[in-house]
Amino acid sequence: MTDSSVPNWRDLKAPAHTVDGFIADFMRELNYGQGVSLVRSSQNDQYLALSRTVRHHLQARWMDTLAKQHEAQAKAVCYLSAEYLMGRQLDNALLASDMDDIVEEGLARLGLNLTELRAQEVEPGLGNGGLGRLAACFVDSAATMSVPCIGYGIRYEYGIFRQEFVDGWQVEHSDRWLAMGNPWEFPNPEVAVTVNFGGTTQTYTDAKGRTRSRWLPEWDVLGVPYNYMVPGYRNGRVNTLRLWSARATRPFRLAEFNSGDYVGAVQGQTFAENISAVLYPEDSTPQGKELRLQQQYFFCACSIADFVDHVLPDGYDLRRLPERVIFQLNDTHPVIAVPELMRVLVDLEGFDWDEAWEITKKCFAYTCHTLLPEALEVWSVDLLGRLLPRHLEIIYKINDDFLDEVRAQFPGDELRVRRMSIITDYPTRAVRMAHLATVAGAKVNGVAELHSQLLRDKVLPDFSQFWPEKFTNVTNGVTPRRFVRLANPGLSALISEAIGTGWITDLNRLAQLEPLADDAEFRARFRQVKRNNKIRLAQLLATRDGMTLAPDRMYDVMVKRLHEYKRQMLKLLHIVTLYNKLHTGVLKPEDVTPRVFVFGAKAAPGYRMAKQIIGLINAVGRVVNADPKVNQVLTVAFPPNYNVTLAERIVPAADLSEQISLAGKEASGTGNMKFALNGALTIGTDDGANVEIRRLVGDDSFFLFGLLEPQVDELVTAGYHPTAYYEQDADLRAAIDLVASGAFSDGDSSVFEPVVANLLNEDRFLVLADYAAYIQAQAQVDAAYADADAWSRSAILNVARSGFFSSDRSVRDYIDRIWHTLPIIEDV
Repeated sequence: MTDSSVPNWRDLKAPAHTVDGFIADFMRELNYGQGVSLVRSSQNDQYLALSRTVRHHLQARWMDTLAKQHEAQAKAVCYLSAEYLMGRQLDNALLASDMDDIVEEGLARLGLNLTELRAQEVEPGLGNGGLGRLAACFVDSAATMSVPCIGYGIRYEYGIFRQEFVDGWQVEHSDRWLAMGNPWEFPNPEVAVTVNFGGTTQTYTDAKGRTRSRWLPEWDVLGVPYNYMVPGYRNGRVNTLRLWSARATRPFRLAEFNSGDYVGAVQGQTFAENISAVLYPEDSTPQGKELRLQQQYFFCACSIADFVDHVLPDGYDLRRLPERVIFQLNDTHPVIAVPELMRVLVDLEGFDWDEAWEITKKCFAYTCHTLLPEALEVWSVDLLGRLLPRHLEIIYKINDDFLDEVRAQFPGDELRVRRMSIITDYPTRAVRMAHLATVAGAKVNGVAELHSQLLRDKVLPDFSQFWPEKFTNVTNGVTPRRFVRLANPGLSALISEAIGTGWITDLNRLAQLEPLADDAEFRARFRQVKRNNKIRLAQLLATRDGMTLAPDRMYDVMVKRLHEYKRQMLKLLHIVTLYNKLHTGVLKPEDVTPRVFVFGAKAAPGYRMAKQIIGLINAVGRVVNADPKVNQVLTVAFPPNYNVTLAERIVPAADLSEQISLAGKEASGTGNMKFALNGALTIGTDDGANVEIRRLVGDDSFFLFGLLEPQVDELVTAGYHPTAYYEQDADLRAAIDLVASGAFSDGDSSVFEPVVANLLNEDRFLVLADYAAYIQAQAQVDAAYADADAWSRSAILNVARSGFFSSDRSVRDYIDRIWHTLPIIEDV
């Protein structure tokens, strides 16, 4: 075939954008793709055919995007993240391609229901919480803003886990999200990458007389890429998310099989596939720790090799690599990419060390997502040396050179040198990955104003003094396409009727709603939308979980990863306090604002205290929901397996958003932003992005409580004694004593004794210290909610003043402050 006869993707049109065209394409996919007639097809057949039909409408744009990117040779963002919590893909693809109405009408003509087919899609559990959802929001925004971006991660075969409650206790099951087929991915085994592990290194002299080191690995695996399309919102651009799946280089050993060793014949494949089997394997064992490091290196090595070998043109001068790429490290999980790029440049491409290091320092930027010391990853030297010996050598060399710089600037200050060293000797010799990322990164950013300040002042203070210009802030954001336009169709329609549809890509336009907060008719319609959303949620949970929720109560919602610092326990003590007063007759039902308390949370499988708290929430819920003195005004709902799909129903129904982490512990949060954009008022501490939300929406629309971050420090430094708060506060004491008595565990006081003991003896996150202020703030919530009109006004102002929290704005900040990339405008 000659060059002139090769089709140009720009000449290939997407399938006809009409109802008749859609029906023809859908039937072709069903008949020839699935191999079934319409009459004999299952709903899964119909869903797969529908998804592939919609996918076809995006593919020509995807090919065109790739071609334009190759022609432009523009700088790209490579977003390296261990998590991508994408949510269901069908609705997003329909929205991005503007096919919603066409598909709904076309399916109706065939006697099919779009809502029923939507429900067939199984959400990929490729993330654990805010980190993965943020990554998904950012790749969505990058595509919508026409920014060249490749998301790199892992295609976890069994996701994180599917949560079930057995007698109220969390039980984890594998998430078989691929079992019925996944129409949204494109496997590319022909460009698989070989990834090495183990072995030793060898010193040698190269042809130029330079002393070099080579890696002699012991074993390897293949990384097979699976491509996902990331469409921009109706702008013609489709970026790529590339997820890696591990395979054995020799998946089947015929000799062993023929000898009768059937297990040994496939042992290599089983071993390799473990690398991409599960997100965050439980790491309380040495084997679990090693598997986590294998995962991190696996996807980083694959991603760097892919960009260098397949994205860059042949023969590209790698001295100019910073002109073509910025690798954004989404937390510490991908930091092993730093020594990997050095290995590629020095060992494989023959660069001198100093030149390679100058290139590498310009190609990485690091986002820190935590303030908890235990969340900043540290890998033991023994493990790194055994699994990645060449990389450990490179890290040592980076550290030696860096510490020479520190000593030159601060002569004689060896304590500073120890604090800043990438290698720590206490409690065991290990590599501090956050230090490595900071040394190698061109920029280091926090994810909210307060977090970035604390990152500079408390987490990495020596580094911010050494490199003040490196540190910046980019406050997180969420995509309005998924979390307003798709999740809240009633509110979206109301907003678009009032101000037009431009807000979907320019969320600052929500400010035009502010005058409507004083419009009585608009407030009434806003309240009706909220009530309808409660009904939608109640119907879903009735069908999904057998729960009965009343739509005419306040929906008080706390949905987030279960961790002690997020303080689900504080919320629970509020519920227990109300229950106790109602049960004992101190309060009458008419004295209490009727509420539905909605929880959603998963606990890490090895996090025992978090799992105890989940058990206690469910135990309290059982008692509250069964007590006739209480259940007429209070309901506790804790649907299992919280994920993006469930969030899209819960968030629009919320009246009150619980953002109650201990001040100085939450990096940012994104749930707080989703709730504010959907018209929920926030009760929260001055922590993370709460600070910016409160400043923007106003104190009248935010229920602030609790210690400030400096006060937390003062209290802890002076010596915090939780029993003092227990003894001084009768309501608090009564609530804790009720839990301790076995009232929520069939009289067995031992069941939740670990929770009680933790609160009274340690209470690391100051739940008891903030209890009284929290209860007082909840009384303010009750008073405000009693005036429905005033509450609606505040809720509308929350929506109108939250445009800042778009992930589009976050991506613009990354472009301006860190990435310095330019959009490639598409022909729509």
